[in-house]
Amino acid sequence: MPIARLRLTDVRSHRALDLAPGEGFVVLTGPNGAGKTNVLEAVSLLAPGRGLRGAPLREVARSDGPGGFAVAARLGDGTELGTGTLADAPDRRQVRVNGAAASAAALGERLQMLWLTPAMDRLFVDTASARRRFLDRLVLTLDPGHAAQASRYDAAMRARNRLLAEDRSPDPAWLSALEARMAEHGAAIAAARRATVARLGDRLAESRDPSFPAASLALTDEPPAQPDVLAGALAAGRARDAAAGRTLVGPHRTDLLVTHRDKGQPAARASTGEQKALLIGILLAHAALVAAEAGRAPILLLDEVAAHLDPDRRAALFDRLRGTGSQAWMTGTEVSSFAAVGPDATWIALGG
Repeated sequence: MPIARLRLTDVRSHRALDLAPGEGFVVLTGPNGAGKTNVLEAVSLLAPGRGLRGAPLREVARSDGPGGFAVAARLGDGTELGTGTLADAPDRRQVRVNGAAASAAALGERLQMLWLTPAMDRLFVDTASARRRFLDRLVLTLDPGHAAQASRYDAAMRARNRLLAEDRSPDPAWLSALEARMAEHGAAIAAARRATVARLGDRLAESRDPSFPAASLALTDEPPAQPDVLAGALAAGRARDAAAGRTLVGPHRTDLLVTHRDKGQPAARASTGEQKALLIGILLAHAALVAAEAGRAPILLLDEVAAHLDPDRRAALFDRLRGTGSQAWMTGTEVSSFAAVGPDATWIALGG
């Protein structure tokens, strides 16, 4: 479902911004520092989670503003979405759907959203936690309840870690209750990740686009699939976890292993250009998967996506994006980078 109207108030560098994007390509151009990425971040906050920068909410508010910020959107079907913070509660997120208070998860029921940023170009050589965040964003577009499962798991794990660290003789019954909660939500997280990787893997296996080589996906360090087995593993590891100061088994340890399928080579060993092409290929395949399963194409946020792509690969990207049916928001410093987009895009110049 495309965004038909977007209004920002006190978001990063934008005191006020009102945009009316079209359904297909939305191209934001302007010099560095013009606030292009800030617009994409604002859009990303219309989905569950912390947005494409993963920043604390108080950092999103304009630094010289009154405090708090607001992002409001009207979708193509007339649905009104809004999110932001109040000046006296800068870390508490407010969400509204058609004027009524709602949870962040409710946003995921209205919009599916995926993004690529320059920081993700080296995802395959980054930390396992960065790849987990990427994987969980893919899961979330298919399963809006995934964020709540992750939040509850993390809360139970933090409480267990604190109990093990601060009490030499922690209450076994309380530990068992926390471990049961971790096991319940942890098993759901792991199951959702496995299902997403399997379905996306099938979609990638069908890819025949030489411009964006297909990847093979696998999960490593997965927790036990059954909640009772995971709870037992947590109970058996109490002494070890207390000594380590952290929990050493669970879905928070999982990593996403990506392989260049045609070369049979880990993505981490591919060239920088190949890594970006693999990442774009994953995103395009997942967009197609979401469109097929959800019945509507996801919104795509592509920050500086044309950078470091040669003209042929850039043209291939725009052709593939056109085929997804997605509203694709793209940023760049040069209008010429988007010459192959065609005349039907919404062009927005920022920063003069």
